[in-house]
Amino acid sequence: MQDILSQYQTVSESEVTTWFEVGAVADFPENSGACVKYKAKQIAVYNYTRTGKWYACQNMCPHKMENVLALGMIGDKDGIPKVACPMHKKNFSLEDGSNLGGEDLKIATYPVKIENGNVYIGFSD
Repeated sequence: MQDILSQYQTVSESEVTTWFEVGAVADFPENSGACVKYKAKQIAVYNYTRTGKWYACQNMCPHKMENVLALGMIGDKDGIPKVACPMHKKNFSLEDGSNLGGEDLKIATYPVKIENGNVYIGFSD
């Protein structure tokens, strides 16, 4: 399972080599998540309308290796946008992937851009 988890690496906007179109803005629920596939990766995408921002991260919770983060509740902790794993209640920052409970587990995050009503996620592979 570690091999699967190792395919997910955070990508900064300056590292993007491919902007992958994942759908129209209208295809994604507001203040919730949806899952898309890029190559062998499952990516959770969030339209966080309370802050007016979009986020993307790996869909796999690193705690028990379940692909469930797109189903997690989004919100904030001390002003940091976060997703809570729906199964294990681990909270991860949608900005940098850090575990907001102080544990060593973290998730990969990816840049998102909106152009002409379409959603794009940035990858470096």
